[in-house]
Amino acid sequence: MSAHKNRKKEYFDGERAALPVILGFVPVGIAYAVMAHDAGFSALETVLMSLLVFAGASQMMAVGMYAQGAGLVAMITAAFIINLRHVIMSTCVFNRMGSTPLALRIISSAGVTDETFAIFTTSDEKRCTPAFFLGLVSVAYLSWAMGSLIGALASEALPALVSASLGIAMYAMFIGLLVPSLRGNGRLALLVVITACVNTALSQVMTSSWALIVSTLVCAFAGVFFVDLGEDAA
Repeated sequence: MSAHKNRKKEYFDGERAALPVILGFVPVGIAYAVMAHDAGFSALETVLMSLLVFAGASQMMAVGMYAQGAGLVAMITAAFIINLRHVIMSTCVFNRMGSTPLALRIISSAGVTDETFAIFTTSDEKRCTPAFFLGLVSVAYLSWAMGSLIGALASEALPALVSASLGIAMYAMFIGLLVPSLRGNGRLALLVVITACVNTALSQVMTSSWALIVSTLVCAFAGVFFVDLGEDAA
């Protein structure tokens, strides 16, 4: 098989692997767009934010802060803090790409989300190529943009209860992506439970965004010493 055909196959493999993301990104994108509409954003501004930022949690947080009268500096700072985890995730993605040129790795980092990271880092290492990751990102990006567009156009017609319930889809989707990778790796499953408990406890004494960041960093650091990601599934 030629190199071109091989890259094409890897790209489509990435697209197929990302299909579950559609079920989460589209409804959550709609929920974000409804929030943006309620905050006074136009349809164009709502969709452009998704196309340029491509970060669901940050976009929702920024829209909520804007609605409460927060300034631009505060919104940018909060988005930076909540996205610090992407530094670690991008590093993991870089490492799995092996000998890929640095410039291509840096470009790929723009497509790292919780979902593309979860799929890429739990896939067979032989499939972890730039073309495969590009396939993942293409589906995720277009799904988020499409959800935002649908929500921006239909925000007037959607009842508030329906738009609020759409936010649950993101969590359900991520659980669906995470659970298969936990099978046969008890230590990793334990780390996930511990992280959730630490995040819940910290949320009682600090803001949820800081609780998420601190619990993730602390538990990820702890996991380095006792989690073996190379364990074979039972």
